Amino acid sequence: MTANFNRRSILRMAGAGTALAAAAGFARAESSEGVKWDETHEVVVIGSGGAGMAAAVKAAQTGAKDIVVFEKLAFTGGNTLIAQGFMNAADPVRQPRQGIKDSPENHMKQTLAAGDFRGDPERVRVLCENAYGAVTWLESLGMKFKDNVIQIFGALYPRSHIPALPKGQGYGTVLSKAAKDLGIKVETGVAMTEVIREKAFDGPVLGVQIIRKGKPVYVRASRAVVLAAGGFSGNKYLRELHDPRVKGLGTDNLPGSTGEVAMAAVRVGGYLVGMDFIQSTPGAPAGKKMKLLLNFNVNGSIYVDKRGNRIVNEGARRDVIRDAVLGTPERYAYTVCDNENFMSYDEVNRKAIHEGIKINEAWTAPTIRELAEKMGVDPAGLEKTINRYNDEFVKNGVDPDFGKTAVNLTKRIEKGPFWACYTGMTVHHTMGGPNTNTKAQVLDWQGNAIPRLYAAGEITGGIHGTNRVGGNAVLDCFVFGQIAGENAAREKIA
Repeated sequence: MTANFNRRSILRMAGAGTALAAAAGFARAESSEGVKWDETHEVVVIGSGGAGMAAAVKAAQTGAKDIVVFEKLAFTGGNTLIAQGFMNAADPVRQPRQGIKDSPENHMKQTLAAGDFRGDPERVRVLCENAYGAVTWLESLGMKFKDNVIQIFGALYPRSHIPALPKGQGYGTVLSKAAKDLGIKVETGVAMTEVIREKAFDGPVLGVQIIRKGKPVYVRASRAVVLAAGGFSGNKYLRELHDPRVKGLGTDNLPGSTGEVAMAAVRVGGYLVGMDFIQSTPGAPAGKKMKLLLNFNVNGSIYVDKRGNRIVNEGARRDVIRDAVLGTPERYAYTVCDNENFMSYDEVNRKAIHEGIKINEAWTAPTIRELAEKMGVDPAGLEKTINRYNDEFVKNGVDPDFGKTAVNLTKRIEKGPFWACYTGMTVHHTMGGPNTNTKAQVLDWQGNAIPRLYAAGEITGGIHGTNRVGGNAVLDCFVFGQIAGENAAREKIA
């Protein structure tokens, strides 16, 4: 993964990769009948984001000798590349130093409740019990996290680990190096069109059909195939079909997240679950250019409307915050924080805010009144909201309006200059996809594992339920990516 891409260049190259996949209208061959294999590898991984690269590296560490990763875009990294990078885990080292009591059981209970108990309890248990192990595994590869944890937007509890490098750069750097050191082949510009099973709905998965340089190629997997191609947030038809409420919203993910790999799994018997559960997060309102964020640390940032009124508990579930923002007359809000909070964010996000100021989509000022005037928000209303927040809610540790918890009411908004940006909503995460089990095996409609077919990351459904906890997506990639890779490598060579 290359760390020097800017968002615009990433999206441009991603669009080219999406066009490549869309243009590949070749004949389908879900069964192996008549297939002539062009090449063979032990483990074939589809997708080079966090889940795919974790699967490949773990497969090599487990003993597989010949592993290939196919990525349809022109660069590696997937949505992990542009993710904010926060990763949840009950941490026996960091949290006690901050006086935070936590456990995998607490993490599990909160994750299940946040998803309205529609997530698979067994997979959620595996996710949470292996969370700290995922942190230490990444650290063993050279990943650096900061010494403190925070509660990020939608995380519901202070257990979010902060990468030392901005966004997904740290994950990409260590995983790419590990893949290279372990002899894993990573090939970009290659779209997967079909999963090949012995028979269309019976027997083991034998390999995949890919499109390389415009031509179909059949790749045999002598051990297993791992699907890690992400969700379908980039597929406007699918996302609006499953949740019409997102009509008119864009997505902050790469346009390559179009869902065709999940559909290929369906054509060999995989069963989709949770497709209606689609998450939106703060981004650019309609008609605005930039996704700007000042809400990472919910302690010390607030959401207000155009009248300067606070609209929601900033530490609430992501779907609650979405509904509050879209429920304003303007269908957008603003995030406001002080300079201490602003300076706690990484340089990439601070730079984005400065770019936003140039086009009047973000603002800074020495006083709240001047800030409100620049924002086009009622100055008296915003001053009243900030004063009440500081002098009543933070002082008393109680939020009578929206119920923000005391742990997130310790930071006053008082140290200028002050900062603000637009807060609209964009489609961010799709919680639906092929159903899997705790071994990361893809399941059919009867709950039977499809032999030699694994999946991990956002492509899968059934883990997060109706609403994903902030910081659990990156965790999902690295917990179940490892599980998929290890189990794929343990399959006997066929």
